[in-house]
Amino acid sequence: MAAHPGARDGAEFTATAARARPATTSPQPATDKSPLVLSGATVVLPTGTVKRGRVIVDGTRIAGSAPENAQVIDVTNHWLVPGFVDIHNHGGGGASFTSGTVDDVLKGIRTHLHHGTTTLVASTVTGDMDFLAQRAGLLSELAEQGDIAGIHFEGPFISPCRKGAHAENLLRHPDPAEVRKLVDAARGQAKMVTLATELPGGIDSVRLLAEQGVIAAIGHTDATYEQTVEAIDAGATVATHLFNAMPQIGHRAPGPIAALLEDERITVELINDGTHLHPAALQLAFHHAAAHRVAFITDAMDAAGFGDGRYLLGPLEVEVSEGVARLVEGGSIAGSTLTLDRAFKRAVTVDRLPVEDVVAAISANPARLLGMSDRIGSLEPGKDADLVLLDHHFDLKGVMRRGEWVVDPQLG
Repeated sequence: MAAHPGARDGAEFTATAARARPATTSPQPATDKSPLVLSGATVVLPTGTVKRGRVIVDGTRIAGSAPENAQVIDVTNHWLVPGFVDIHNHGGGGASFTSGTVDDVLKGIRTHLHHGTTTLVASTVTGDMDFLAQRAGLLSELAEQGDIAGIHFEGPFISPCRKGAHAENLLRHPDPAEVRKLVDAARGQAKMVTLATELPGGIDSVRLLAEQGVIAAIGHTDATYEQTVEAIDAGATVATHLFNAMPQIGHRAPGPIAALLEDERITVELINDGTHLHPAALQLAFHHAAAHRVAFITDAMDAAGFGDGRYLLGPLEVEVSEGVARLVEGGSIAGSTLTLDRAFKRAVTVDRLPVEDVVAAISANPARLLGMSDRIGSLEPGKDADLVLLDHHFDLKGVMRRGEWVVDPQLG
């Protein structure tokens, strides 16, 4: 495998990516808890990329040194990167986080896990307030069990002018009391709320969320540049799928995109599926926000990892054709069928982004947003052994979550 530009030799790093030693054994089943040394890969670390490195797994964690009895697995000619972290995801595998049963939600989680997403926030779509509060209760139980990392409410507090695939008759202004109702229903598991902050109550709701430790995300918005700046100053920190469901940049009316890109306090979500964004728009975001302020998301709906056909997204019917999801009525794009392994490969092979920048956008940055960077988002000793093994074409070959192979690479 050709070395990635900027990669250094493993001899320069001695903890999780020290020089590989000979390996002869293949991976054991997920039930085998013996320490593992994954040896010979190009390893992406917070400090840079290391050729012929290694990652040591002891139990559920990454270790700094290997016991004498550790099993050594040769992963030469592969990449080892942290497990992916998706902060905006509505479902997959034919299952919906918005309306499915507990088993449905678990099925969707497993689908994305098999595509490298080891940490996932479950997103809802616009619905009746009582129904959303009920969903928050169900999803919060899964968050408490560790199946998901929390809940993201996308709607109903969004603009009818930029509603996308949300039912207009169920939209409402972001009254702080109603925003608080959903946050309380999530029992401490609400991670993010998407708001059209220019609507009545929007700024006060941003302040409320910031006080509660919940991410206020600007999205599905018709805000001006000035209104967006006001929301950022009030405490908003994320742009929900930047460029989508918001006004375009104008030379006299720059709108929200310019404000979101220029402010260091904002992390911008990007859906890198080749449908939601032109490659030039993605490059624009990376140029102005830089890699440390980008979070790749899927915005996936039920069809992700499942196939074409008819689906429901909330109360709205969706037709998925050739992997693109659109509302049956009106034709608006309705989420995506993206998985993060595809987003990773496209970013490197089509968009030609440095692998380190992609890892930041797909792992480290979303982990930081969730307040979980002490446990996930990078390959460092003491953190959860969440990792993805990619071949030299950047196709997924293995997934480990908390020290267990979910996708066994079956290497000889």
